[in-house]
Amino acid sequence: MGTAEESLKCPACQDVFTDPVTLPCGHDFCLTCIQTVWETDGSDEGPSFCPECRVFLPSDLTLKINTSLQTKVKNFTTSRPTTAELQTRGETKSSSTIHCDHCIETPSVAIRTCLTCDASLCQAHALLHQQRSALRKHTVVEVTGDPLSLKCRDHQDELKLFCMEDRVPVCCLCVLVGKHKEHKASQLHEACTDFKSILEISVNQLLKKRSEAEHAIKDLESLYTQTVKSAAEFRERISDKYSRIRVVLDGDERLMMQIIDAEETHMTEWLEAQRDIIEAQIKEIDDLRAAMKSLLQETNGLRFLQQITAQNLCETLDLAPIQEIDRDLCDPEKMRTVERLVDDLSVALSPHFPRMWSYLSSFTLDSRTAHAKLEISQDRKQVYWRRQPISEAPSPQPYDSQYSVLAQECFSTGLHYWEVIVQEKPYWLIGVTTGPVDKKDGPNQNSSSLGMHSTSWCIYHGDGQYVACHDTQEKQLSVAKRVRKLGILANLQKGELSFYDADAMTLLHCFCVPSTESLYPMLNPCIDMNGLNKQPLTLFWIKDPWDWHVNTDGVTLESNTE
Repeated sequence: MGTAEESLKCPACQDVFTDPVTLPCGHDFCLTCIQTVWETDGSDEGPSFCPECRVFLPSDLTLKINTSLQTKVKNFTTSRPTTAELQTRGETKSSSTIHCDHCIETPSVAIRTCLTCDASLCQAHALLHQQRSALRKHTVVEVTGDPLSLKCRDHQDELKLFCMEDRVPVCCLCVLVGKHKEHKASQLHEACTDFKSILEISVNQLLKKRSEAEHAIKDLESLYTQTVKSAAEFRERISDKYSRIRVVLDGDERLMMQIIDAEETHMTEWLEAQRDIIEAQIKEIDDLRAAMKSLLQETNGLRFLQQITAQNLCETLDLAPIQEIDRDLCDPEKMRTVERLVDDLSVALSPHFPRMWSYLSSFTLDSRTAHAKLEISQDRKQVYWRRQPISEAPSPQPYDSQYSVLAQECFSTGLHYWEVIVQEKPYWLIGVTTGPVDKKDGPNQNSSSLGMHSTSWCIYHGDGQYVACHDTQEKQLSVAKRVRKLGILANLQKGELSFYDADAMTLLHCFCVPSTESLYPMLNPCIDMNGLNKQPLTLFWIKDPWDWHVNTDGVTLESNTE
């Protein structure tokens, strides 16, 4: 609103002046407004003071119309757009504007509401309530279009009290004879003070909680960064350790191969030397034999005797025996020793391979077997309590073995291992159960309750306590550290079902299970109470798992690249 228009408004009725008069102090009012304040019809009677500055005025003051100001008002109202024009522009005042109930001829905007009179008051009549002793005790509040909302609907009396039991504003009659009789009540302003104090405390608590939440966010971000950094550091260190192991193994392999090569070289060189000796003996025999055959063909006796005595062949030859090769000297004993050392290395490593994680199964959850109050994630790797209206909420009992879901896959032979991420969940139940052959029919009636019959085995966690359950029998487990991931190993060849702390690979409990029936992994996230157990159970899985095959000749590793 413009400054010019503000200067043409009466401070009492907050509207443009009607018959404006100027008081000696300089303040302007509508004639009817100032008369209402003074409770006079224009005579010399009544109080003489300015409602604005509270300055007392002469008792014989005569009110005269300020013609100059009246002309300005007339010019302003003439130039001001009509109501129709304002409606065309969409600039009309809100229809919710409340007018003074006492200003009949010229409606004035109300600024206060008297609950005692049930009347809306402009500034002039509000001042009147302040000045007249008979009206001074009336309850005057900020202007409202619905005074009844501030009164008792039963007794139409002012709401001056506050019922501490029902936590609602009430009137005096409500406490004396009404439905709040004998209830503890406080004065409205006292209750406001008390609840404002509580609200201030709550605000401070919220600020504190918000600060704690901000610190928690920073801690989470720090932990996230630390986790990524730690994973990178562990990945680097483990890769370095495996590189060193490979260097040692490669060096040992090269050494053993060099030993085999050297043994082969020395053995073949010795055998070649022995062959050269024997071949020289054969040549010597052949030469001597040829010479003797030549003498035998000599016909001249003298010449024969001269040659045979010259060659010292008069007596039978005493030939040295041909040395027989000792085959033991060619035995590959050193090569067998090398093989034995490699076998010893394989035996030393075999207890560590394959790892339990080598049998990690990556199965999925069968949504057809899930309880109606459970929800399965789209990738079928998570199960959690389905959110539902409060009216449908179950009884606050965290353990109910029937709120379960089966895995899509089952195990009947071999060795299988899987892990379930539980993190900070206060309640969960994880195990296996025997299931039907035909999965279309869903789990049988008995398999819906883990640990409650002879064909299911599980671990139950409830608020820090771990219990092994089977056939209604329970065994309290001693767990030193909270389990974040639960590992389950099913060795069907041995008929064993083992539960581990999957992070530390620490055995928690081992069951004996029959190897005649198929076993289905089963998960129960338990009921969510007030949002405290809404976290899911998540199946842990890895990319590109390896297939390990163990035989009597050792361990071989094959990549599963299907």
